[in-house]
Amino acid sequence: MAIDALDRVLDALDSGDPALAWRLGTQALQAAPDDAALWSACGIAARLGERPDDAERCWRRALALQPDALATHHLASLLRAQGRDDEALACYQAAAAYRSALALQPDDVAALTNLGLVLEQLRRLDEAEACQRRALALAPGLADLHNHLAGVLARRPDAGHEAEAERHYCEAMRLAPQDARHRSNLGALLYDLGRVQEAEQMLRAAVAQAPGLASAQINLGHLLLSVGRLPEGFAHAAQSYALLPPAAVVPGFPEPVPPGVARQWTGQPLQGQRLLVWPEQGHGDQLQFCRYLQLVRAQHGPAQITYASTASLLGLMRSVAGADRHIALQEAPAALATHDFWVPLQNLPLLCGTRLETIPAETPYLWPAPADVARWAPRLPPAPLRVGLVWRGNPRHDNDAERSLPGLATLAPLWQVPGVAFVSLQKWAGEEEGRQPPAGQPLEHLGSAIVDFSDSAAILAQLDLLISVDTAGCHLAGALGRPCWVLLPAYRVDWRWLRGRADTPWYPRTRLFRQDRRGDWAGVVEQVRQALVDWRQRR
Repeated sequence: MAIDALDRVLDALDSGDPALAWRLGTQALQAAPDDAALWSACGIAARLGERPDDAERCWRRALALQPDALATHHLASLLRAQGRDDEALACYQAAAAYRSALALQPDDVAALTNLGLVLEQLRRLDEAEACQRRALALAPGLADLHNHLAGVLARRPDAGHEAEAERHYCEAMRLAPQDARHRSNLGALLYDLGRVQEAEQMLRAAVAQAPGLASAQINLGHLLLSVGRLPEGFAHAAQSYALLPPAAVVPGFPEPVPPGVARQWTGQPLQGQRLLVWPEQGHGDQLQFCRYLQLVRAQHGPAQITYASTASLLGLMRSVAGADRHIALQEAPAALATHDFWVPLQNLPLLCGTRLETIPAETPYLWPAPADVARWAPRLPPAPLRVGLVWRGNPRHDNDAERSLPGLATLAPLWQVPGVAFVSLQKWAGEEEGRQPPAGQPLEHLGSAIVDFSDSAAILAQLDLLISVDTAGCHLAGALGRPCWVLLPAYRVDWRWLRGRADTPWYPRTRLFRQDRRGDWAGVVEQVRQALVDWRQRR
């Protein structure tokens, strides 16, 4: 097994970077095409990166090489989400057989910890913790087992496990001081706990010990970005590309880029050159960083900029300035042959020399189509103030348990504010609550009818305010120049909202409401309720 390569992929997944995990994994598979664990890890990266076909292909290959619980559970989950229940049932039965085999060999440390990793990815954290504790009891001298248990404890949504997670990371460091992964993981935990100075020291030590450890570079980059040290932060975050060899796999391109095809742009002169901008992160990142297309054109003067968008954003992205051509993301690999350079979208702030005071913050930089606005207008309530709501994010997001509200009922105090009509933009997770809100919470639910971001933009353009958890909707509102209030968790808050601020330099009309302590959404909602009262009175 290509253990080092697998560790790098798992580190990228633990850092919440499925695109990096996919690149590292697919590159490693070129040297180890029969490594079942690598195929399985690539499947996880593809699923988290919203590439279900690639995920299924990877997990089926992993199962063909070595049937185990990891690929079995994930493939079953994917098939069930696609409505392929018969196929999913067969996978679950296979997983049950695996667990039965484990019951016959209850002291199999490798089987226990592998099953624990499966259960952790499935968000079944109680069971995952039990597996890792049993494995650790059998082999307390293995650093990786301390690391795995710490990872489960750190992910638990109920507070109180962080101190034990820290102890296990420290023990992993003691047992394997040569392994910088444990130092990087501890640094990430300290950052999540708000111990920023300690976290920075730990992460700098990890980077110094292992400059090629992508997760340490990314963790340090995100910390620096969160405290406003943007040039250094973006530079470390971009190391995920610099760490790959020249024949690196372009995101979404299944083989090394052939000679003569576009090279990665790292700041070379672009006059007369054709640039393909390739987004590989989530929808929020695309909405936040597409503003840089115009700045790249102004600063670097390429002859042509082509921007590849995910399907749900393609229509809306045609309104952004700076791109000569817009294509769907699946067309991007073929487009490499007609371009001189390609660049990941999230590297543009670094290449444009962005500092905190030079963030291109002029909004709007995206606009809904007038026809879409007209089509949605009759469906909006006529009240004096119309407020949109998004209370849940993508359930597959690594931090969804922290950033999403428990349910629509959490926002019940807002209904005490008179003269406000609430509109649900909730899609997928939480959508059923929007259709059938709790008693006493009248709500105009539009989320189920939304097809793509063009629809969402047309609705937001006609609302007075959006109240949202940290998900793509708040970035869309910011890009449209619409007022938005973002509800933020106390634990694992995203770097882009900086630390300790009630505003954000990325979106001038956005206001931030932060938890004072982990899990306390009631306090946040009360702040929002009072702010809504004051805002209505001023309006």
